[in-house]
Amino acid sequence: MFKGLGQIGDMAKMMKQAQEMQTKMAQMQDDLQDILVVGESGAGLVKATATAKGDLKGLEIDPSIFVASEKEVVEDLILAAIKEAQTKAGERAQQEMGKLTEGLGLPADFKMPF
Repeated sequence: MFKGLGQIGDMAKMMKQAQEMQTKMAQMQDDLQDILVVGESGAGLVKATATAKGDLKGLEIDPSIFVASEKEVVEDLILAAIKEAQTKAGERAQQEMGKLTEGLGLPADFKMPF
């Protein structure tokens, strides 16, 4: 007579887990904004700081590279530092996502839609 009630309980459990995951995802998104990564180029002459979400927060350039004849080199170093910071941001975001999915019992390579 109450044969189907077990499935309702399982569905309620799944819904609760989905809500918990949504809350944890929102918190992780907030946390990614507070995690900073630094990309460097030119042996540290140019440093770009970004959040783990990829937002550029700072750029530090050693004044010794400001030579008019080296303008293109400086531009390349700046771009390289920014690209490295963005790469590190993506890697850090994936690490944080891995922690979240692992805690939920999902496969380590599980990809979320964001």
